[in-house]
Amino acid sequence: MSLLFEEIDSQPSPLGEISLRRRRIPALGDRDIYEVKLGDEFLMSSMFVAAEEALATLGLAQCKGDKLQVVVGGLGLGYTAVAALQDPRVAELLVVDALETVIGWHKAELVPLGKTLNADSRNRYVHGSFFDLATAPATGFDPDHPGKKLDAILLDIDHSPTEYLNAANASFYTTENLALMAQQLKPGGVFAMWSQNLPDPQFEALLKTVFDTVESHVVSFYNPFMSGDSTNSVYVCRKGTGG
Repeated sequence: MSLLFEEIDSQPSPLGEISLRRRRIPALGDRDIYEVKLGDEFLMSSMFVAAEEALATLGLAQCKGDKLQVVVGGLGLGYTAVAALQDPRVAELLVVDALETVIGWHKAELVPLGKTLNADSRNRYVHGSFFDLATAPATGFDPDHPGKKLDAILLDIDHSPTEYLNAANASFYTTENLALMAQQLKPGGVFAMWSQNLPDPQFEALLKTVFDTVESHVVSFYNPFMSGDSTNSVYVCRKGTGG
């Protein structure tokens, strides 16, 4: 094994082989870079986390009040979850992931942010399909409190509203299923979603069929492989206060 690369773990999953790797790139300095791959596809790198963190900060900035009940859909390397917990108003965070292996990496602290998440009593991992739980408002996301109402749902699973980690996820992006998810939000609650692409006007129009307000934010970050900036997007939507 090269000192510049290590495969920490690799496990089968319902979506294919998922692996956690650590590497060093000398030109980028003395730091470990963690990566998650699904088959041959890169899912996440600790090099590029600005937009994942912005998903939490931009979404929670639109929440009113305190003692916030928050769901993060998609654990990844934990950056969205940790950014959410940095908001002192968050009383409880449920982090939902369909891949038990990814939750296990955090519980075993094989990834750097696992220790932070495990040490915060507000955080709880939920093993399950975000999309199944989102569209079942009678039961909802919290297995201990069926039908719990939430202040914010922060989603980072698919690459974009039209590029899916799993083809079955496509059915979520409809007025009917987004509305089922919105039933789990309190009046004035927030739904925010990450995308690797620039804002999509058609998706913005779809979101407006469910939510009272829809804003799209472009998040820029330096990409050393391009010697310039790259961009992701965060959609932030608010439910009406009437219900």
